[in-house]
Amino acid sequence: MKIVHGINEVEKCKRAIVAMGVFDGLHRGHLNILKALVKKAKQAKGTSVVLTFWPHPQKEESLYSLQHRLRLLEGLGVDICIIINFNKRFSRISAEDFIKDVLVNKIGAQHIYIGKNFRFGRHALGNYNLLRKAAKIYKFKIKKFSIIRINNKPISSTAIRKLIRKGNLESSEKLLGRRVSVLGSVIKGSSLGRRIGFPTANINPHHEVIPAPGIYAVKIIFSGKIYDGACYIGRRPTIYASNKRLVIEAHIFDFHKDIYGEFLEIQFIKFIRPDKKFASIEDLAHQIKKDIISCRKILQHSFKKPQ
Repeated sequence: MKIVHGINEVEKCKRAIVAMGVFDGLHRGHLNILKALVKKAKQAKGTSVVLTFWPHPQKEESLYSLQHRLRLLEGLGVDICIIINFNKRFSRISAEDFIKDVLVNKIGAQHIYIGKNFRFGRHALGNYNLLRKAAKIYKFKIKKFSIIRINNKPISSTAIRKLIRKGNLESSEKLLGRRVSVLGSVIKGSSLGRRIGFPTANINPHHEVIPAPGIYAVKIIFSGKIYDGACYIGRRPTIYASNKRLVIEAHIFDFHKDIYGEFLEIQFIKFIRPDKKFASIEDLAHQIKKDIISCRKILQHSFKKPQ
């Protein structure tokens, strides 16, 4: 997938089929649009283009970081992703000028796909009705996608954020259409895990919503390979009396490589237990052994295809 940063770098695309949106989290509603986009581009022998914005126009906390979002878009088969820096200057562009200057003149959009509630342009005045009027002038086609509902509730990134923070993996998965996951880089830690016999990769998440504190059975994707593991999220209460900083540590089973600075994606399979304070480091180490046994058993029976 080709990644284009900024409007000035945009070039006309061959038979461009364009999907516009923030696509934070790429949940099932977003997937509905994006899969249709890729399918249409293939049928038309054209180019599937995703036009997205960073940071979030409504200043919402991101469900997924930009890097994570790009990985998922590439996995869907998108040809080009255009990332527009949503700053004050861009926010002043009128919806009409955005359609004419960016969508038509720069990209050469022939088809435009949007979600029902998508808004764009100065004061968020751009919407489906405006695009439909412009389509008659500039000769492109516009398609609006309805909001997907589960149990009569609309799928939204806001709802998914709340569920993930509560550690509700099952409900989050239903709305996302994939496993809950966190992307981050491996950083130096205290090396306590190594000292007590359970080396861990300390993860610096890139603006991601983090599941509730506790121990999880996880799948870990590194360098195109999938490993089983256990993940700890918490503030290390056994070691620190008051530690405000939340840490994420992944113990990868049967893995001995030095991966500082590398990217890991952690897919959360099952919640094992909440975080707690132990009387001693020895008690903590004993519990970690039990946790790892539990995780191994769960992951041995986790035949669900990684997503």
